[in-house]
Amino acid sequence: MKYQQLGHTGIFVSRLCMGAMTFGGAEGIFKAIGGLPQHDVDALVDNSIDAGINFFDTANVYSAGESETMLGKALGSKRKDVVVATKVFGRMGKGANEVGLSRLHILHEAEASLQRMNTDYIDLYQIHGFDSVTPLEETLSALTDLVRQGKVRYIGCSNLAAWQIMKALGISAMRHLEKFVTLQAYYSLAGRELEREIVPMLLDQKLGLLVWSPLAGGLLSGKFTRGGAHDKEARRSSFSFPPVNQEKAFDIVDVMAKVAARRGATVAQVALGWVLQQPSVTSVIIGAKKTSQLKDNLGAVELTLDQEDLKELDEVSKLASEYPGWMFSMQGSDRRPGEVRDWSRFAAAK
Repeated sequence: MKYQQLGHTGIFVSRLCMGAMTFGGAEGIFKAIGGLPQHDVDALVDNSIDAGINFFDTANVYSAGESETMLGKALGSKRKDVVVATKVFGRMGKGANEVGLSRLHILHEAEASLQRMNTDYIDLYQIHGFDSVTPLEETLSALTDLVRQGKVRYIGCSNLAAWQIMKALGISAMRHLEKFVTLQAYYSLAGRELEREIVPMLLDQKLGLLVWSPLAGGLLSGKFTRGGAHDKEARRSSFSFPPVNQEKAFDIVDVMAKVAARRGATVAQVALGWVLQQPSVTSVIIGAKKTSQLKDNLGAVELTLDQEDLKELDEVSKLASEYPGWMFSMQGSDRRPGEVRDWSRFAAAK
């Protein structure tokens, strides 16, 4: 296993993070996503730790808290040896205040998460989305109190826009509050929208990026083909998420299969390997249901894609150029030594 610094903190986490979204879930979407019983969770957690994974991610809304409970039981005495991340935001009851990022909800849910996981502290406490009702000052103040009380070590965010993160960082700096050290976000060969504004911001601010759904909900796992053949047990067969352009995704899978054959790897390993080689990425969250899936995912850490591989994958998956991105590249080109401004691609066809 390889490890990387978590944002600008002094701790290191494994390049692969075991996601606990598949833990528990007797009904609804979480049954489709995982529905794993405790004995299967125990095996996955033990095998992950044996393989060098020291990073586990869950959320209070996963299976209505059952995921946190099962993760806590599976870790047991090994809790002190790992970094545990969980999240707060989603609805946890029918009450008017049992959702969001108010001080009331955050402090209540932090205590509930600590109890479910049977731990005294949360290593990384993340807001699970943006609350359009609660002021960021209130949210950040509550999170800061949790850090100062020793119940939380670091704070992070998930599923936020670049401007929302920058606003939060500005408030933290101005008011001497804790700063987000990570962003957890969707990123895959089939979904590279993050590269438009969020990735440059992360690199500039030195925030860590934790990637969820690097296989695009299983679409890039090799189990799905353009002709419609697929594994009926795969999550995406019953839960089509995250949304993707499937035709483009199958073009990407075709190229991934060629790269995989050339490298003696699986299609899933190529998908994970590409994400792991992106400079903004700290750790990639995997959500295995079976030990065999975990073993296959672990192989991605040792896979090195060369420039030819990366070029082929980039060409088939790259984003269409959008304003103001193309203007940035044109106006700034002659500010870098040795480069000359080139407007030729905008010339009218003769």
